[in-house]
Amino acid sequence: MINDRLDRIGDYPFDRLRALLDSHKPQTEEAPLSLALGEPQHPAPDIVHQTLAESGDLWGKYPPIWGTPEFRSAVHQWLAQRYGLSNNMFDPDRTIIPVSGTREALFMMAFTVIPESVSGKTPAVLMPNPFYQVYLGAAALAGAESVFVPATPETNFLPDFHSLDTETLDRTALAYYCTPANPQGTSASVEKLASIVELARKHDFVIVFDECYSEIYNETPPAGGIEACAKLGGSLKNVLIMNSLSKRSSVPGLRSGFVAGDPEIMARFKQVRDYGGAPPPMPLLAVATALWQDEKHVAENRAFYSRKFDLADQKLSGKHGYYRPDGGFYLWLDVGDSEAAALKLWQNAALRVIPGAYFAKTGRDGKNPGAAYIRCALVHDLETTGQALDRLVATL
Repeated sequence: MINDRLDRIGDYPFDRLRALLDSHKPQTEEAPLSLALGEPQHPAPDIVHQTLAESGDLWGKYPPIWGTPEFRSAVHQWLAQRYGLSNNMFDPDRTIIPVSGTREALFMMAFTVIPESVSGKTPAVLMPNPFYQVYLGAAALAGAESVFVPATPETNFLPDFHSLDTETLDRTALAYYCTPANPQGTSASVEKLASIVELARKHDFVIVFDECYSEIYNETPPAGGIEACAKLGGSLKNVLIMNSLSKRSSVPGLRSGFVAGDPEIMARFKQVRDYGGAPPPMPLLAVATALWQDEKHVAENRAFYSRKFDLADQKLSGKHGYYRPDGGFYLWLDVGDSEAAALKLWQNAALRVIPGAYFAKTGRDGKNPGAAYIRCALVHDLETTGQALDRLVATL
């Protein structure tokens, strides 16, 4: 007996990529390079090794779901400083929970907030299209209908939830909004985020702001969901913010993030995690606490990405619709046919990229908004990044 809701989600993008490429051998002597996975290859900050070495006595303790007071305080202070908030805007002991990476939080939140039905109708979950695939998996397995909202050049690659009809909004239980966007890298203004919060409160759905790329930005720090709440008076009602250390601090293997927001929802989220959550181990929580308290390594990390985008500016300007994104570390390049381009790059240049079609679903207009694009992750050192970009330009 298998849960037939799994049939709604299909294979994960990287499984599809392996199916596309792995039966083909590159016709080149060059060593394979991969820009497919958004896995930062920068060295971990020294603070990781130092703190972990000092925390060995904590392996013998079960980690609490709410984390430690030190972790909650570090995240609270970081949010206050990053977004210019009053320290008393929210109580960290009721509004912040550590998670083992935001992927699990994005997924588990669906089981926290989606009811059996909304006024006798199937609950809806709003998400951008293209989108981070966990959104779809969470919605489908929680028994909701996924509503794919186009995030195209016409909408600055951000979804316009206000464009939806009232019937859909009234049965919406949850909405995911990623800023800076994955894969396109555009970011929303605080005014735009505030309007989304107001929409969520008007129609009584939960809005999750997925902000894991917030600290890798080009020039201007992107606005955040909690900043929008402050602009609207300070209440966190209906609002959740999720962020992670994987990209900010180049520690994807740490699997550490947080959820912050509406205390009533957080209490229910804690209840769900009591039964099925895997809270971060205490030594790793100590490392995460130290990382949230340090901005020096983040600035250095951001500068490194900036140099890589300088390379991209030089090599890709005027090609494939290239633009320098507001945030994140992806290129979103218009190549006409994403699968054909990905296969060509692998066969002719031993370069792995991922088709944009794998991040999107075909809309009501019969079009897949990612089908023309490839996503390339600039996660390697400068030399490797330059080699990869040279191969891309020479091949396409």
